Amino acid sequence: MALKQSLEKNGNVLFRYRGQIPLFVFILGLPFIYFTYFTDNYKLFSQFFGSGLSCFWTTISILSIVVSLLGIVTRAYTIGTTPRGTSGRNREKQVANQLNTKGIYSVVRHPLYVGNYLMWAGLLLFVANLYLFLIASLLYWLYYERIMFAEECYLEKQFGEEFIQWSMKVPAFMPAFKQFEKGDIPFSFKSVLRREYSGAFAITLCFTFVDYMRYYAIILQDNIMQPQWIRLSLFCLAVMAALTIVLRTLKHYTPILNRDVDRD
Repeated sequence: MALKQSLEKNGNVLFRYRGQIPLFVFILGLPFIYFTYFTDNYKLFSQFFGSGLSCFWTTISILSIVVSLLGIVTRAYTIGTTPRGTSGRNREKQVANQLNTKGIYSVVRHPLYVGNYLMWAGLLLFVANLYLFLIASLLYWLYYERIMFAEECYLEKQFGEEFIQWSMKVPAFMPAFKQFEKGDIPFSFKSVLRREYSGAFAITLCFTFVDYMRYYAIILQDNIMQPQWIRLSLFCLAVMAALTIVLRTLKHYTPILNRDVDRD
């Protein structure tokens, strides 16, 4: 099998499981989390920052949350302004009745994957392990590159010269904001609510897990006798869990989120 066909085939396989792969990467990263907080590395880490450790964690936490929120906003804007049956809205297989070239697709060819990376990059920053950040980023690039390759092979077959001209002026992954061209479709908040609650819940769950791992390590390090187990991250997780249940119920058992039938 030629390399092009092999990459396309691998990309199509990864495409079908792209929603599960980030969780798999997170599970692979658990040993890094353990060695970051529950070995002598954490003691050295604490000694290095000294009295500035609390400020460091606050800065890292704010930065990581902002990066992840930027990823969520990127995905939400893409989902909310892209019609059904086009590139970027398909889940199980390659589907494209028309080529998206306006809105966010005028500045980057794969905005959903940019959003995905930012969401998980924020979590990786939250762990504060440079090795995990670099290794996970490399893994993300390796499998996203193949997925993007497979998608673009499909789009080239579907749209030919139109796709080629668009791809020559719009970058694949690094946005060119100066090229922004307003799209024709107004933002649909309902489309976002229908599709994005599971991803938001997953990233909140992972943040909460890492937050409690870090807090437990601090307890062991500082010999805190009366730890505060009800943390802000747990409250956020509870709120997201409730929203997820409500939105899932509305999606499957009511028509409330189904008004934009041409959009979702």
